[in-house]
Amino acid sequence: MKRVLLYMVLCLLTVCSCRPSAKHFSATVDVPVVPVLAFRPTNKIAQLNLVNHGTMPYTVKSMRVMLKGTHNLSDITKVSVYQKDRELGFIVPETEKSRHSLTVDLNLPVNTDSLSLDIHITLKDTIDLSNRIQLEKVTINTSEGIVTTALRSPAVLRVGIALRQKMQDGVHTSRIPGLTTTTKGTLIALYDARWESERDLQGDIDICINRSTDGGKTWSPMQKVLDMGNWGNLPERYNGVSDGCILTDEKTGQLYVAGLWMHGILDPENGKWVKNLNEASTEWNHQWRNFGSQPGYDVKQTSQFLISKSEDDGLTWSEPVNITQQVKPESWWLMAPAPGHGITLEDGTLVFPAEGRTETGLQISTIIYSKDEGANWHPGNPAYTNTNECMVVQLSDGSLMLNMRERSNRGRLEGNGRAVTVTKNLGNTWTEHPTSRNALIEPACMASLHKHTYVNQNGDKQDLLFFFNPDSKIARNNFTLKCSTNDGLTWPDVLWTLIDQNNGNGYSCITSVDNDTIGILYEGSGANLIFLTIEIEEIIKKL
Repeated sequence: MKRVLLYMVLCLLTVCSCRPSAKHFSATVDVPVVPVLAFRPTNKIAQLNLVNHGTMPYTVKSMRVMLKGTHNLSDITKVSVYQKDRELGFIVPETEKSRHSLTVDLNLPVNTDSLSLDIHITLKDTIDLSNRIQLEKVTINTSEGIVTTALRSPAVLRVGIALRQKMQDGVHTSRIPGLTTTTKGTLIALYDARWESERDLQGDIDICINRSTDGGKTWSPMQKVLDMGNWGNLPERYNGVSDGCILTDEKTGQLYVAGLWMHGILDPENGKWVKNLNEASTEWNHQWRNFGSQPGYDVKQTSQFLISKSEDDGLTWSEPVNITQQVKPESWWLMAPAPGHGITLEDGTLVFPAEGRTETGLQISTIIYSKDEGANWHPGNPAYTNTNECMVVQLSDGSLMLNMRERSNRGRLEGNGRAVTVTKNLGNTWTEHPTSRNALIEPACMASLHKHTYVNQNGDKQDLLFFFNPDSKIARNNFTLKCSTNDGLTWPDVLWTLIDQNNGNGYSCITSVDNDTIGILYEGSGANLIFLTIEIEEIIKKL
């Protein structure tokens, strides 16, 4: 009698079934490190790989999924099982639980020795961004017995917002993120709205924003900031504005958005402006390629540097001001904003990261700055050559650090590294930083750099530098947040956090949501633009 009772108890503790274990089966579950996103119809969180070493055919009757949440799992509205793109079954979990043991009925006949099934999760539109979801165990009930899986690479999955997706609002692709926090605490997400295709300029592209007043949980509808319409009687596809950068004036609360405007097309063979363009025209060129932008100031000679300003927390924006003649030497081919965000220095100086092409067409990185609340802008000298997209921070000694995309890193395994320089005189002269070309790798992609001043419970301040990019020399994947506690002199791997291991376009921007939290907007694997938050304590507790 005791043996019978013991057997019954053991069955209940394992899979709540007295079916025998299917010993001739083997199974693994792969859990990729990817965020689980709101506003997506479904998120793949795991892949089950089941191998039958015995007789066939057989039937997969059901799958039991054990989930754990950091707070509760009330953000989850649905758990599904897929075979490739076909949903086999789903279950709606109970809310307000920190753990769910969910059984999805499948009744799937199987005639092959191997089987792959995917586990998907759907979230509410409004979620707790501090929540985390963990897959603990998967159990498969087959006609041959019970199979309990071991997690090959278990991970605690973050939740986030699929802020921009393909064809959202009629926009083909949303790219090139910028992100800032206003003095009122509003988050503003900036991006290219590429209406017709994912292609860079020239094209029908506007710079747009979404606003959030609740820390990124909800966002306002898309709003245009820089849109040149049919200027000069040319179609919108020949008046594109791209590569936006956003800046919060920490002293006045004013906001600035910079963008690069192309009017028409310059012939890639000779740099001459192409006449008689219309809606049916297919000519295309790029401001960074061939003769896509040329010396001079006229709109038919060179791409234009525009700035729009908001004085009401981003609700409305001014007509753009053209500052090309202020910041671009006439002999240069191009001066453009570098995408991401600008900064306000301790003395109130406004600084945008910038990039350009010199009189020889050589690509460079630099800054532009204003000492009179955006009335006038001045360029720095080139910080480095054969670089372009960059971001700037002010270090604890008051100097500026510029972290740059190094173009020769594309496909380079040996000697791969981001270029880094420092200036103490607003870009008049630059000094190469000890970490330049060796500390931070890249696949030749834009990256984000941000300084966060953290105040702990004792009132002590600590300056933290955050860097985010595809941590790879060859591919835009393994999106990783890195932290430095010593002004970028070292980036210890203990302070690295893998956010998204799959492929994406790779651009990003970081902001301080509040004292305790940073936010990241990036081009990841699950959407055109993903927003998520990370608590500072999660990072510094690793020290």
